[in-house]
Amino acid sequence: MVNEKIILGIDPGTTIMGFGLIKVVGKKMEFLQLNELDLKKYSDHYLKLKLIFERTIELIDTHHPDEIAIEAPFFGKNVQSMLKLGRAQGVAMAAGLSREVPITEYSPKKIKMAITGNGNASKEQVAKMLQSLLGLKTLPKNLDATDGLAAAVCHFYNQGRIEIGKSYSGWDAFVKQNSKSPTATKGGVKNNPIVDLRKKK
Repeated sequence: MVNEKIILGIDPGTTIMGFGLIKVVGKKMEFLQLNELDLKKYSDHYLKLKLIFERTIELIDTHHPDEIAIEAPFFGKNVQSMLKLGRAQGVAMAAGLSREVPITEYSPKKIKMAITGNGNASKEQVAKMLQSLLGLKTLPKNLDATDGLAAAVCHFYNQGRIEIGKSYSGWDAFVKQNSKSPTATKGGVKNNPIVDLRKKK
């Protein structure tokens, strides 16, 4: 029996959230969809986060992905931009975790390396390689959608490897892995804010 699964890739952002879906049949991948959530017309940052959460939930409930691959925020000089991007990623992750879909994070460099063999490749180079790999007839105007698709393809290429990125199979796994953060004490994790919040509920 041939194993089949669907991978949802997400490129989070508070201006545009790109996403793509592929179906894996055995050792081959098939293109399903790529699109974007355009948030430019909204000025309220918290409304944008709400829409990101709702769209991610909708994608999960419609396509029933077995796994989610998400691009991790990159470190830049603009602290406010990094904060907003981190929130967008966190909201998308929360949507996946609430549906108990395993999530794996990949750095932008790792995704580019997996697709093109060059960790410093441009968006255009990534998009062109995806077009060739998946037989895409046309490319979207905004390449955030192909960035989301690239995360899914990166996850496909990294299947079976031990060190593929941060992975979470659900809320419990997320808490357990993040309890090893610098906020944890040597004797346990009682100073970890995530763990403390869960215990108070």
